[in-house]
Amino acid sequence: MASASSQDAAAVFDPLRQRLVRVAYRMLGSVADAEDVLQDAFLRWLDVDRNAVREPEAFLRRVVTRLCLDRLKSVRRGRETYVGPWLPEPVVESAEDEIDDVTLPLLMALERLSPLERAAFLLHDVFGLGFEEVAATIGREPAACRQLASRARDHVRADRPRYPVPRERGLEIAEAFFAASRDGDMESLRALLAADVTLYADGGGKAPARKTPAAGLNDVMRLFAAFASVYAASRSRLVRYGVINGLPGFVTIERGDILQTTALEIEDEGVVAIYVVRNPDKLRHMADTVH
Repeated sequence: MASASSQDAAAVFDPLRQRLVRVAYRMLGSVADAEDVLQDAFLRWLDVDRNAVREPEAFLRRVVTRLCLDRLKSVRRGRETYVGPWLPEPVVESAEDEIDDVTLPLLMALERLSPLERAAFLLHDVFGLGFEEVAATIGREPAACRQLASRARDHVRADRPRYPVPRERGLEIAEAFFAASRDGDMESLRALLAADVTLYADGGGKAPARKTPAAGLNDVMRLFAAFASVYAASRSRLVRYGVINGLPGFVTIERGDILQTTALEIEDEGVVAIYVVRNPDKLRHMADTVH
């Protein structure tokens, strides 16, 4: 049975868990790593003199951010040797999730930032903290944090959503994309895609996936034309449509019982990017909910 002390700690920690996970996931791009950080943060929360903590949420956010900064060093080394394109672990959002504009393209852009730039940008621009609080969290002066966030903002400006597609319209396009691509309706599929569309497929060397992005309408169309016979012989099993890291998309089970997510970045001219995740390590957190 849990001790009274651990029960008291959990009574404060658990209501904050979802917000803390959002910080950790956006810092790391990995659900598994975010959960590990939350576990470490809870153990530290158990050991601290909680009566002396005036603002538990601020305290725990600092702990989580600092743990993420430490973890980013080893995480980045692993991504340097990753097989094929690296995509963040997909999160299929529910209607209750808090909405922000950290979409999948922005998560990828954050990979180009230094850990401190990433932290300053997320804490200030996404989570709305003042620079005094950001400074206390990452151990830098407020002026330095302001500069870190400004540099980060310049790097990722092009990857923030410019004209977000309404959720309902995005899901309609996702349904049309799924139907056209799986039915081999190349004419309908081509009509959905922008001229400069790019397809990224993340298999991580553990599931079949193209190791370089397919760039441009003709390259992407050739890829789907080649897949047409595969889909005809072994129909994709649709699990659900949904919003995946802020983008409309769908979850499927493909030939070989491979779980896959497909997210679509959509602008006025059509689908400009297709993000496919097949690496089973990145989908483990979803596996129990789809079979």
